[in-house]
Amino acid sequence: MDSKIRYEIEFPINSSPQLLYQYISTPSGLSEWFADNVNSRGELYTFIWDDTKERARLASKKTGERIKFKWIDDNDKDTEYFFELKIMEDEITKDVSLVVIDFAYEDEIEESKLLWENQISDLKHVIGSV
Repeated sequence: MDSKIRYEIEFPINSSPQLLYQYISTPSGLSEWFADNVNSRGELYTFIWDDTKERARLASKKTGERIKFKWIDDNDKDTEYFFELKIMEDEITKDVSLVVIDFAYEDEIEESKLLWENQISDLKHVIGSV
């Protein structure tokens, strides 16, 4: 089986890093734009889309800057795949952007990027950064 390829995309977001962090780091914030519903129990998060459930473990976070979720398999074991959301702020212009790091199979990278574009568009709409 082919392994997934890591990719990174950056989205400019018209928001304060503090506000943006609330939407990428809390179950309620994530459920407004990332998934239909997000539940957490300690470090374990369940992301729900329609009839699909995916589980991830909070791998790391730095308040106000980034959060990383590692996908877990049906046996509660970490997989090698994760997604990370990093807030970048230009020191001079104070422009804020969100960097997404994710994995996809080679023939699904463009589709995966489009999915992120749609989700980030939803995020911008929710926080008023249109």
